[in-house]
Amino acid sequence: MDLQVANKALAETIFAGRLHWFSQIDSTNIHAMQQGRGGAPHGSVYLAGEQTAGRGRGDHRWHSAAGQGLYVSILIRPHWKPAQLVWLPLMAGLALHRAILETTALSADLRWPNDLLLNGRKCAGILVEAQTDAARGLFAVIGIGVNLHQRQFPPNLATPATSLDLETGRLVENEGLLIALLQSLHAELSRVDSPATRPAYFAAIPSRLEAVSTWVRGKSVEVHGPLQVSGITAGLNPEGFLLVKTASGTQTITTGGLREPGFHP
Repeated sequence: MDLQVANKALAETIFAGRLHWFSQIDSTNIHAMQQGRGGAPHGSVYLAGEQTAGRGRGDHRWHSAAGQGLYVSILIRPHWKPAQLVWLPLMAGLALHRAILETTALSADLRWPNDLLLNGRKCAGILVEAQTDAARGLFAVIGIGVNLHQRQFPPNLATPATSLDLETGRLVENEGLLIALLQSLHAELSRVDSPATRPAYFAAIPSRLEAVSTWVRGKSVEVHGPLQVSGITAGLNPEGFLLVKTASGTQTITTGGLREPGFHP
């Protein structure tokens, strides 16, 4: 990872000069949360060549082979209401979708709330964690893992996996994807800087998500989480939660993972 190249390309963003690289680390998210509690500034970015304890949602392990993926955690200090953080994984998903499209010309399918798939195989995942500190206020960490160069994956994954190299048939450069991701995320965050424009921005996310996802409306799914139901997805509610029409009525899904019917973990 050439941080000099990345910093130059990010000169007009909140991330310029705030990139931190580790050849190996347990988890960039764990480190970023520690740094957040210690007062690290808004826009700090933590990157790793390898994670020994990478994590996804629900304490699932994220396979983080050395030099094979983009493993990054981004620390932000948004001046939002805590309830509005529900939008952050979706914002990150939209930013990552755009970055993959710009870098590879591939349009990933965004599976609510945090996975990106190509041809039905998972290529990226997002883990957002947040904390409110009495002294330092609210901060959040956006953890993103993208499979770049992998040719093989561990067996028995919850969702079959793929990499950008496999899908494009060429080498996808780490720096290029990182730069595109952070530029896109900067653009998303800039649109919610102002309290005046924030409500309209959040209100537009459901329709934007539907444009890049086959999962949020009209999809037959099983929900695996605290609320386990089967039904047809019916879009997002005004708070960003998923609606699923079931035999007993419409259910609001606040957390959990989606799978196609017949999935057995």
